[in-house]
Amino acid sequence: MAVLPEMSNGDPRSPNLRPDAGNLLASTLKALCCAYLLSLSVWALAALHLPIELHVPLLAALILAVMFGFVLYGLPNHHHPRFGYANLVTAIRAGIVSLIAATILSSSSFAEHQVNLLVWSVIGATVLALSLDGVDGYLARRFRQQSSLGARFDMEVDAFLILMLSVGCAVLGKAGPWVVLIGLMRYVFILAQWVLPALRQELFPSVRRKAICVVQVAVLCLVILPGIEQPTSGVLSASCLALLVYSFAVDTVWLLTRKDSAP
Repeated sequence: MAVLPEMSNGDPRSPNLRPDAGNLLASTLKALCCAYLLSLSVWALAALHLPIELHVPLLAALILAVMFGFVLYGLPNHHHPRFGYANLVTAIRAGIVSLIAATILSSSSFAEHQVNLLVWSVIGATVLALSLDGVDGYLARRFRQQSSLGARFDMEVDAFLILMLSVGCAVLGKAGPWVVLIGLMRYVFILAQWVLPALRQELFPSVRRKAICVVQVAVLCLVILPGIEQPTSGVLSASCLALLVYSFAVDTVWLLTRKDSAP
């Protein structure tokens, strides 16, 4: 999970001097606690009805706690008096993704694909998380609560979901270990920003970028479906990776060739 970097929205005031900082922190903690408790409740129900081991929801709880820790770290980038409904929905999405991640990473039932119900449950949870992705964006615009924190929180949840689905493809043997590169591309780009400062610049809004993100999730869900095997699953995964490499290449070239690129 990437650390949320500091981003400015043009407000010259220091976040540490904000008079509403206490109210924002209280609102954030309340929202995150509600999302955490809701996630725990859903995970408990899942443990009762799905063939997952006890350690799976425990790992999910740890993953979600780390996610929320990064949110608190990036709170100065949220220039609104309250955490907001949009970020609450994203926090709920993070809870769903945490359980998906824990299942893929540590459930022997999933790894041995002995129970198709568990694979279908992961796919269903992914579809739900993807559906809520449109809800948080709508709420942010509806209540005029767009922020650097909200945009980054939403993006990192999506990136982590793609990483976990690509790991799931590898775990199920749907493609070779190289399929994990689909999920690692985002994090490789973040590491490259330390070497090439020009890559830290803000990217232009792109329908292409958003569409490819949706395609990644859809194709990876298709690949892990029971009944989709090699070579079909491998070809689909390779096509997915090629599309993602193309998208990152376009953005990288644009950033490096801008006239006002950082030295």
